Amino acid sequence: MEIIDEPNARRRRGLLVVLSSPSGAGKSTISRMLLASDPEVTMSVSATTRAKRPGERDDVDYHFVNDAQFDQMVADGEFVEWAPVFGHHYGTPKAPVKAALKAGRDILFDIDWQGTQQLQAAMGEDLVTIFILPPSMAELERRLHTRGTDSEEVIASRMDRASSEISHWPEYQYVLVNRDTAECLSEVRSIVAAERLKRTRQIGLVTFVRELVSGN
Repeated sequence: MEIIDEPNARRRRGLLVVLSSPSGAGKSTISRMLLASDPEVTMSVSATTRAKRPGERDDVDYHFVNDAQFDQMVADGEFVEWAPVFGHHYGTPKAPVKAALKAGRDILFDIDWQGTQQLQAAMGEDLVTIFILPPSMAELERRLHTRGTDSEEVIASRMDRASSEISHWPEYQYVLVNRDTAECLSEVRSIVAAERLKRTRQIGLVTFVRELVSGN
């Protein structure tokens, strides 16, 4: 990837940080904690056809749309990625992602492996992918029951799907086991910090080194 030398450019390129996990393994909790602890990270707001849950806000937590609206957005090419999940559809609108990257912001994605594959194809060089595993399947099921948002039928469906989702862990750059939420968050923050320092993301580095060796 070419490094662009611009006098007034940001010192680094933005990141697209993906957190994926089977439902209940902790990606949404880690996402919220990362957002609260790092002001440079902005959450990507997905469109979804599922019903709004208690406490969720339209255009803040999700863009809530109906099936016809979602299908039209797909037809118009408005998504950078989209996928069916548990009988509903989720997708990431393209325009806000491009605008955020242009502004040099880091964007966080709470998406599954299907969305990650599409995002990789579309925005690969800007992507940092992290997969979060539960410490055990028994603990995963316990967490699904504890959060109290799903019926027994839905929990059973999520557990049935978990093994398939976990099978995609080798496709990710980083894989973490979420035994302790605070520790897992610390590991995610370390990954983000290291990715920000990569040579290929430092804008203006070519000019700096040229001037350094020339004595200017």
